[in-house]
Amino acid sequence: MTHKSHRYQRAHQRVDKSRLYSLEEAVEVVKSMESVNFDETVECAVQLGIDPRHSDQQVRGAIALPHGTGQSRT
Repeated sequence: MTHKSHRYQRAHQRVDKSRLYSLEEAVEVVKSMESVNFDETVECAVQLGIDPRHSDQQVRGAIALPHGTGQSRT
């Protein structure tokens, strides 16, 4: 078994795996675990419970990222 760092172990103790967190609570927990000097990435998976074969249940949309995509226009 591999050794986990002290930072990882402290972060792991802050999360109760048997509990379901609301989105706001989960964001607060993740923000409280910041431990590095760069912007960390957080992935989120959401199960919407829709059937994509039905046209009335498709999810479409666009968002504007606050700092863009990092690509410059030429």
